[in-house]
Amino acid sequence: MRAAGTRRSGPASASASASASAIEGYLAQARADLDRVAPDALATEVRDGAVVIDIRPSEQRERDGSLPGAVVVDRNVLEWRLDPTSPHRLPLASGADIRYVLVCNEGYSSSLAAATLRRLGLGRATDLEGGYRAWAAMVARQER
Repeated sequence: MRAAGTRRSGPASASASASASAIEGYLAQARADLDRVAPDALATEVRDGAVVIDIRPSEQRERDGSLPGAVVVDRNVLEWRLDPTSPHRLPLASGADIRYVLVCNEGYSSSLAAATLRRLGLGRATDLEGGYRAWAAMVARQER
């Protein structure tokens, strides 16, 4: 499931600029190898064995709600907790072949984090398109 691309240039951008900023280029590069997951495909990923990792700060989780079934891992320790060679890994981080789907608030920092995990050898790591907000909006539409 490769995404067609993002529609916004960044979380704080109001309009597209004539040239991309450094972070936009870095984000595009990070996403180039990710097979990002659409919100409506997340349940299928989980059913197929993926582990959902919520990297949002506690303030966002408290304000917006939790993601059912997700494992909460603070972004600042993510690599240590998921690297199967780390002495600080979580018990679930038992191998490099685990499919991790990272979730942040809007799908920006999770893309960068997933790319970092891939550089550590976790080649199936990816993220959720649009992050928690896109997932929550999808759930709200389904409940109407």
